[in-house]
Amino acid sequence: MGSHDKETWIDDTADPGAADDTVTLAAEAAAVAAAATEDLELDDAESDAETETDAVAGGDLSVMAAERDDYRDALLRVKADFDNYRKRVAKDQAATVERAAEKIVVDLLPVLDACEAALGHGASDVEPVYKSLVDVLEKGGLTRMAPEGQAFDPTLHEAVLHEPADDDDEIVVLDSLRTGYLWNGRVLRPAMVKVKG
Repeated sequence: MGSHDKETWIDDTADPGAADDTVTLAAEAAAVAAAATEDLELDDAESDAETETDAVAGGDLSVMAAERDDYRDALLRVKADFDNYRKRVAKDQAATVERAAEKIVVDLLPVLDACEAALGHGASDVEPVYKSLVDVLEKGGLTRMAPEGQAFDPTLHEAVLHEPADDDDEIVVLDSLRTGYLWNGRVLRPAMVKVKG
């Protein structure tokens, strides 16, 4: 018969090549079992991943959507703040330019007064310079006040002489002693006037 070993029993009557076939079949069976185990582990992993995705899709997705909305709102607020800042800076720059131009015009008012005084004394040579200067300043926003005959307005006129009236009518400007000017609708210098009333 054959020899009997603790681990392996070999039949002497069997074909010697059959033992090799048995080992090969056993190896193939082990490989198939390992592959099946691997497939089961992959299926479990995929199932776990699907469970996590479902959890994200369920509860965590709403949390993520809320965070997204918060970030979007914050972005819109920052964008609006920046737009407001940009508009405010542009407005401040325009106001600075206007104040600088206004200061130059205020500095030129004594020159206009001197030209008017020279014209009042008959110096006609000054008239072209005066007219050119006034034209340029009027293009920039200068307006000359002509208060004669108007009702006295303390925001536009500075009364330096007063003539009593016969009746209690309103106070009226009789004469302009120094020209007043507006710069872009704002009082640059009030007119110095003589009033009656």
